[in-house]
Amino acid sequence: MGYTEGGAGYGSGFFLIVVLFILLIIVGASYVGY
Repeated sequence: MGYTEGGAGYGSGFFLIVVLFILLIIVGASYVGY
């Protein structure tokens, strides 16, 4: 629990980066035609 509270900011930031990266892959794949 301490890790979750202490690393909340880092966790949310990392999650946001992962989501943006996945969206970038999806959009890129759709644009290329994969």
